[in-house]
Amino acid sequence: MDTIYADYSVSMSEFKKNPAQVLRTAGEKPVAVLSHNRPAFYMVTPQLFESLVEELADHDLIDIVRDRLTRKTTAIDVDINRI
Repeated sequence: MDTIYADYSVSMSEFKKNPAQVLRTAGEKPVAVLSHNRPAFYMVTPQLFESLVEELADHDLIDIVRDRLTRKTTAIDVDINRI
C-alpha cells in the first residue's frame, strides 16, 4: 500500500471525465490521481507548485552553505573599504 500525500484523491477514470471539476472541488489542496488504487500523479495549483519549487531551491542553498562553511582553508579575505 502506498502513502497518499493529499487530502483529496480521485480515480484516473473519474479524473479523465472532468479534470476541471476535480480542480474546482479540491480548491487549493493537492489531489492524488489514482491508477489501480495507487497514486499515479498529484495535481496541484500553480501557486502550490511554485512554493514547492522555492522550498526545494532553499534546501539546495542550505546544503551549499553548510558545505562551504566546512571549507575554512579556502576562505577569502574581503576588504570592506574597497567595496
